[in-house]
Amino acid sequence: MSQTACPMCEMNDVLAHTDHLECATCGHEWPKQAAPEAERVVKDAYGNVLAEGDIVAMIKDLKLGGTSQVLKVGTKSRPIRLVEGDHEISCRMEGLAIALKACFVKKVAN
Repeated sequence: MSQTACPMCEMNDVLAHTDHLECATCGHEWPKQAAPEAERVVKDAYGNVLAEGDIVAMIKDLKLGGTSQVLKVGTKSRPIRLVEGDHEISCRMEGLAIALKACFVKKVAN
């Protein structure tokens, strides 16, 4: 027995085999070594890899939800931060803190 918990039933009755683990309670099996997660790569609309601190510009007009404001084509950001979720970019544009999807921006040469 080990201190590892089953991901299905969260019980601690886990049997260790040579290449996998098995829950004695529910019978769920999973690999011993979880595959290492690949580092997330965020690309702009043209396939350029984005990094923390890059400057991006809008490639199309984008209406901001809940307001009457529109971010126009060519509007540049302050240095960006990459965040988890479907809106990969967190930045400031025209004095507003916003979250953007990478498909609406292009990387600008610093």
